[in-house]
Amino acid sequence: MTNTTKMVDDQYMRTEIRDDMLIMWQVPIQMRDGVVLRADVFLPTPEGAYPTIMSYGPYAKGQSFQEAYSAQWNQMLKDFPEIAEGSSNKYQCWEVTDPERWIPHGYAVVRVDSRGAGWSEGLQNLWSMEEIYDFYECIEWAAEQPWSNGNIGLLGISYYAANQWLVAALQPPHLKAIIPWEGTSDLYREFYYHGGIRCQFIDSWLPKQVPMQYGYGSRARKNPHTGESVAGPETFTEEELRRNRVDKVAEVKAHPLFDEYYQTLSVDWSQINIPLLSAANWGGQGLHLRGNIEGFMQSASEKKWLEVHGLEHWTHFYTPYGVNLQRQFFDRFLKGEDNGWDNKPKVLLQIRHVGNKFVAREEDAWPIPRTVWTKYYLNARSFLLNKELPENDSSVTYEALGDGVTFYTHPMEKETEITGPLAAKLFISSSTQDADIFLVLRLFNPSGEEVVFRGAMDAYTPVAQGWLRASHRKLDMERSLPYRPYHTHTEVEWLVPGEIYELDIEIWPTSIVVPEGYRLGLTVRGKDYEYSGALDEEMTQFHRYPSRGCGPFLHADPDDRPSHIYGGKVTVYTGRGRESHLLLPVIPEKP
Repeated sequence: MTNTTKMVDDQYMRTEIRDDMLIMWQVPIQMRDGVVLRADVFLPTPEGAYPTIMSYGPYAKGQSFQEAYSAQWNQMLKDFPEIAEGSSNKYQCWEVTDPERWIPHGYAVVRVDSRGAGWSEGLQNLWSMEEIYDFYECIEWAAEQPWSNGNIGLLGISYYAANQWLVAALQPPHLKAIIPWEGTSDLYREFYYHGGIRCQFIDSWLPKQVPMQYGYGSRARKNPHTGESVAGPETFTEEELRRNRVDKVAEVKAHPLFDEYYQTLSVDWSQINIPLLSAANWGGQGLHLRGNIEGFMQSASEKKWLEVHGLEHWTHFYTPYGVNLQRQFFDRFLKGEDNGWDNKPKVLLQIRHVGNKFVAREEDAWPIPRTVWTKYYLNARSFLLNKELPENDSSVTYEALGDGVTFYTHPMEKETEITGPLAAKLFISSSTQDADIFLVLRLFNPSGEEVVFRGAMDAYTPVAQGWLRASHRKLDMERSLPYRPYHTHTEVEWLVPGEIYELDIEIWPTSIVVPEGYRLGLTVRGKDYEYSGALDEEMTQFHRYPSRGCGPFLHADPDDRPSHIYGGKVTVYTGRGRESHLLLPVIPEKP
């Protein structure tokens, strides 16, 4: 792809010096089709050419984190007051880096509003290759500026992370390193259709983006530094706004299988060969976990590292822990400093314990090489998970849209660590032509109370979750692994009611150190997990999408799950010849 961008002079761009930074507001960047995107550029005051950190996304670059996401900001500072130290924090924006953390260290920071968002004009087509081509052009534009040394790095959370994988695969000549922090890399499997079941996250997320769409104008929040609307100088009618954005929900619903629509948005991992630091979240069930691990595993780069942490998906991006990792990585690959980064083990894990406690540990690879892959067999007669295969065949039936059934391990005889990818094999039948299987790995204390965790987007997440629509059971045998089944999702294979089928189900990776006397439970159910304990209202609001364990990643679209197909009964079979089991990554202590 060739670079056709150029600077455009107009009435909106201006430059000023604030807080020891040279700031260029509303810098225009003209795209290949003439559409003008706009960026805010933050520079050190000494004139020079600096390595550049860029983000490109739809959240309106002029919008204050503290105003737009006040509950998240306040709780984050309450938990980690050190975030407020060493910066005025006046330039904090949602899910992008704070320029005051980088300017004193000799970096330029560029924030670009994506097409049709914030101050960037054009038709808004979120999660599209059109945005990725724009991103490519912005990268090459920045490299040509007199304040850039030509070394561009990408940094950001979620949306700002997901687009990094796709643009890196296009190989912009001046893109030298990326840090995708908790962002999907497979839109079908991790965002739109979990296990082939439609996820409704986009339904609740999209309306929240309208006040950040270009043309929201005078109705939008104001940039606290310039006094301008964060959503452009023009104010469109609601009808004009609708015409200027793609109806993404309708588009996704029109493509329930992994067809050409998703293939064009698939990352070509063989083309990602630059250094990368991929950061995931154990609590990112539904988003913010699998994609980062897959990106680390699949990308062709020889210089790649995986980091996995816990808590909310924005928190450690801003803590000294996260910022120091980011800076050390970019110092090595954007500045060329010999700072010891190359000697770091490839995998940096925050191992999760009960009480939302995390202990840092370095490993050489993922999955952890010393993993003891352990099968726990389901027993439908005793409702136990045992390492021994049940002697007798048995089965249990549950309402297909109901709470299902839970199988428990015996109390752990000693502290046991479970860290890595998981999978399950189930033998099931349905009274109808299909069935949706929701798997939930849970933890129970000696009193039988469930133990939950602060997750990326929900305060009450279980240990791990997985999903599969039975009619999507076909595996891609070349890409499947014993611990990570990989489904094609390219065709529907209806069930014959009453016949038994073998399903291999991916459960997203996890980490938990199970204390002595605690039990694990595997719940097989027909709807989203629901935590039944008491809720802390403050923590619920902190996570933005109040729910009881799944955050916004819900699967109850009646168009996708009509009751006449998914509302019958499901039977789980166990025993010899029907060896339904859970595969756990048990981690022994380092020798």
